[in-house]
Amino acid sequence: MKEPLVEVKGLTKHFEIRKGLFGRRSTVVQALDRVNLSIECGKTVGVVGESGCGKTTLGRCIMCLIPSTAGEIWVAGENVLALSAKELRDRRQHMQMVFQNPYSSLNPRLSVHNLVAEPLITHAKVRGEELTERVLELLQKVGMHEEHLYRYPHEFSGGQLQRIAVARALALNPKLLVLDEPTSALDVSVQASILNLLQELQEEANLTYLFISHDLSIVEYLSDHIAVMYLGRIVEIGSAEDIFTNPQHPYTEALLSSTPNVDPLKRKQPIVLEGNLPSPAAPPPGCYFHTRCPKAFDLCHQVEPQMIDLGSGHQAACHLLDEDKIAG
Repeated sequence: MKEPLVEVKGLTKHFEIRKGLFGRRSTVVQALDRVNLSIECGKTVGVVGESGCGKTTLGRCIMCLIPSTAGEIWVAGENVLALSAKELRDRRQHMQMVFQNPYSSLNPRLSVHNLVAEPLITHAKVRGEELTERVLELLQKVGMHEEHLYRYPHEFSGGQLQRIAVARALALNPKLLVLDEPTSALDVSVQASILNLLQELQEEANLTYLFISHDLSIVEYLSDHIAVMYLGRIVEIGSAEDIFTNPQHPYTEALLSSTPNVDPLKRKQPIVLEGNLPSPAAPPPGCYFHTRCPKAFDLCHQVEPQMIDLGSGHQAACHLLDEDKIAG
């Protein structure tokens, strides 16, 4: 097993929401709850789950775009949460993020040249002709051309904008890319070209990806390992093959059963989950999923399940997998 480039230990994130007159009352929303995750160098870990489960918050915390409440985030052997502001700024060139909506992540007042050049000017101190050559090289790497250099974001399609965003993220030769639903705003045909581009770039530069998505078919295509999140917790993690062929958590089974399949012989009967996703401001006791789980029993209402090792890196947090507790 390779040394992990990223290792997240006990990561917790709480948001405080103030209410009432002058904001005197506050409610704590638990976005992440003691998340543990590791990503091997050159590999892709996909993170899936319903909207509001904490996927994007996890990516933003790893990137230090928002402060974490507790835990550790190790990137290339350093705990980034322990770094000073200056040290973190220096390390940012090794950690980049591609956001979901390229229309909002790129400054509409800057030309493509200036958008891609900005990190090179800030961190690498590149100037003049060398800067333009480097920008053009990056654009060509993602399938853009010299004629696009001095155009502005409103002149491009969504797919082209996402290519520009990827070029910008690659400008400083990062080790880690956090991809937050980079294809969800694109047409299906454009999605395929962006996914193929990401695969080619990973093979070429040995990039490490954290790929956040709600689209299970895309995650299966791109990921080596998959983490399934529910209400701020990882409930199952394993290789893409294990998750898709041998899911062990009832929530993972429900997610997979809802995935469309063009092959009628491989279609599954959808598992309908009753009820709504509980509020992260008031999570239920015991297993967070017990309020919707068709297999829940008394213990699930009272005791939080722990991750159980199923072998080959496959883990799931479910009381149904603990034979001693079921027997008791």
